[in-house]
Amino acid sequence: MPVVSWFAPGRETGANQIVVLHASRVLDVATGRITAPGEVLVQGERIVSVGSSVAHPAGAEYIDLGDRTLLPGLIDAHVHLFLHPGDEADQSVRESVPQRTISAVLAAKADLVAGFTAERDMGTEGAGSADTAVRNAINAGLVPGPRLRISGNAVDIVGGHEDFTKDLGPQQQILPNATWANNASELVTVIRQQFKEGADFIKIYETGADSIVDGKFSTPFQFTEEEMRVAVQEAARVHRQVAVHATGEPGTLYAARAGVASIDHADQLSDETMRIMREKRIFAVPTFAISEYFADHTQGNDRAKRGLEFHALEFRRQLEAGVPIASGSDVGPFPHGTQAREFELLVKYGMTPLAAIQAGTMNAAELLRWSEQIGQLKAGFLADIVAVPGNPLTDISELTKVAFVMKGGVIYRRPKT
Repeated sequence: MPVVSWFAPGRETGANQIVVLHASRVLDVATGRITAPGEVLVQGERIVSVGSSVAHPAGAEYIDLGDRTLLPGLIDAHVHLFLHPGDEADQSVRESVPQRTISAVLAAKADLVAGFTAERDMGTEGAGSADTAVRNAINAGLVPGPRLRISGNAVDIVGGHEDFTKDLGPQQQILPNATWANNASELVTVIRQQFKEGADFIKIYETGADSIVDGKFSTPFQFTEEEMRVAVQEAARVHRQVAVHATGEPGTLYAARAGVASIDHADQLSDETMRIMREKRIFAVPTFAISEYFADHTQGNDRAKRGLEFHALEFRRQLEAGVPIASGSDVGPFPHGTQAREFELLVKYGMTPLAAIQAGTMNAAELLRWSEQIGQLKAGFLADIVAVPGNPLTDISELTKVAFVMKGGVIYRRPKT
């Protein structure tokens, strides 16, 4: 099977094209069971069988991946394809939407070859519904990239978390990085417009600027519980979901009670919020990688470091409470294609390697509403498959060294040796 060209990725598989992947190990992410050696039989875009030995039909391409582990394609449930390292407000003001869209296409390619075969884009940060074009181009096979769930422009209040114009003189006429909605009626209008323009789900900023004073975390809520309920109900009317940026109470509680799909960042969750999330299966998406990046790269970073330490302690409480976790990195402000660091941090802060892998495969697939298609290596599932050196159950950092990437039966990366 030919490798898809980086710049011109035609659809090079057919319904009858057959590939046998062989490696030292295959990981069943649902159980943690390792099959050694392991093989996966792929026909067209689907997995036919998985085991220690599969059928080798006549004419099948046989790919020996050596001392590597085969596992499902990785899934990042919180990305920003329209951001790159640098000041966010500066990007949205100085760079045109066409320029940012080209950057987003390149970011999607970088994420895919790093092993992320599916992602959830959590807002274009002022580029409107341009992510619709990126998703559609990927789906049409015009450019390579992950399977995408997109939110279009995120939703915020005037003067809220993502309203960078609040720091400018009132006479300045600069667009914010999110779409304004200030009450339930405006939320419904904005949500309907976002779906009209192609959004798969709605992303809402539910909390504002964070602070830690005398060890106490504080963040203002932006929408009331009733307003959040209206948003969730409007999305549900057309069988869609709402995800929120929400770092702490009481905004996290309002979002959980309203029935959102995920609470992203989730630095602080009360016992009641965690109970609701466990019972309703609302995912927390911790985004440690972005917190670490800011702690390491921001001048006067004591605040960022304190925030990361606080979040790490709270995360252990969330694990003990049984809060469902999906892996999301918030990549964009740090370089695309490097976000597998999130798996290392999930383990560092309390998860087992298997649980971290599940967060970035099975759980993330469930959050993206693709749990019957991707997230596991199973017969009938889409052939989204990666290979990493060694055994990620004993060394989670192996996920940062992806050597082989297949998405829907198409190979986007092969080992150099």
